[in-house]
Amino acid sequence: MIRLSGRLRSALIIGGQGMRARKLRTFLSILSLFLGVLAVVVVQAGAETARAAALSNVELSMGKDGTLETFLPGGSKTIEIALDTVKDRPNVVLSLDMQATVGEPGVTTLNPGGAPFEHAGRGGGPPAGIICDFQGCWEDPNAAARPKPQGKAVEMRVMAMSADVRQFREFRLISGEWLNFSGSPGLSPRIVLNKDAAKFFSTYQIPAEMQISGATANLTPRIVGVVDDGMMEPRAYLRMDELFNWLQPGALANASAQMLLAPEAADVMQILKTRLVAAGDKHAEGLNAHPVQSAEMVEDQLSLLRWVFLGMAGLVLLIGVAGILNVGLATVGERIEEFALRRAVGTPRTLLAGIVLAETLLTGLLTAAAAIGCAALGLRFARGFLAGQSASLADISFPWQAGVAGIIAGLIAGLLGGLIPAIRAARIPIATVMRA
Repeated sequence: MIRLSGRLRSALIIGGQGMRARKLRTFLSILSLFLGVLAVVVVQAGAETARAAALSNVELSMGKDGTLETFLPGGSKTIEIALDTVKDRPNVVLSLDMQATVGEPGVTTLNPGGAPFEHAGRGGGPPAGIICDFQGCWEDPNAAARPKPQGKAVEMRVMAMSADVRQFREFRLISGEWLNFSGSPGLSPRIVLNKDAAKFFSTYQIPAEMQISGATANLTPRIVGVVDDGMMEPRAYLRMDELFNWLQPGALANASAQMLLAPEAADVMQILKTRLVAAGDKHAEGLNAHPVQSAEMVEDQLSLLRWVFLGMAGLVLLIGVAGILNVGLATVGERIEEFALRRAVGTPRTLLAGIVLAETLLTGLLTAAAAIGCAALGLRFARGFLAGQSASLADISFPWQAGVAGIIAGLIAGLLGGLIPAIRAARIPIATVMRA
């Protein structure tokens, strides 16, 4: 082991001296290999950046990868049991998805059926009098038969939450503040709008009056913030206990609930199923939580594209390998007498091959360092432009995977470009020294 270490150290020292003695040739070798290694680094950095951006956008709407998700059947008793089960469990969030109207009561809304802002007034979304959620659509029994006058009101989905959902869905705060779940619930519900809902309020003068089916009276909400939740329809988020202050008994008979759980809180599902079965719910036995697979979805979308671009970068890298090979063969041809003399004084063939390989491997490492530095500097300057294209790219940093890929590409290129010259150097006969 000590003998091998000595030979390796000697090969590196002599190889470094050879590079320093032929600076121009070393520079040309680095230049020929630079574009290939840079292409590998850029492709890997771009793939990791695109993956991070895509995963961030998917997790906004679906939830973080690995989060357990389940939908509960409707019914006031079911929701009451679920609320009592998740009480004092900070790693579990129960949310109700309800339809609400904010603005003038008794008028035709600006977006019938909860259409997005871009489709407002153009018949987008479900027709008036139809309610839709994640379980389907049905006719609103409270919709009046006669047409209503056009007014300043917005239909939107309302998510009432038992705890802070951002531990599972990292909403991006745009303005204001997020909901504070500590303290007593207020009689005037605090709501946070998403970007699409905020467009209505910034464009139209909409009264702060919220109508929800089953409420004892219209609510007067306080808008405290705006978030990006990845949804293309108007939505609002509020505390569940502030909503319950206004609901009549039995108002949740037709409501549906979603539960998000951390992986370590899987025992909550078994407790909930047991309690629901004991309460007479025959369908509770089939209730299960399924993990959110957002990372797998993103990988499936980007893996093929990544390999295509890596293949193209590999072709560019092979051109650089051919350049190093050409320089290496020329260098060995010029140093035939030197290598023959080393053989004559007892230098092993493996050490001669190691000297040549050390030069090409060091060249590959220097090229990788230059390519990584150039790519990191370029990403730093491009960060401002990328942040304007997508908020998820505002805090991107140079991915370490791209640095590792650059180092590996440089070493492989150095190995491939120096292997044949190293074999030729090791096979130089001792008799060649007689030519000197």
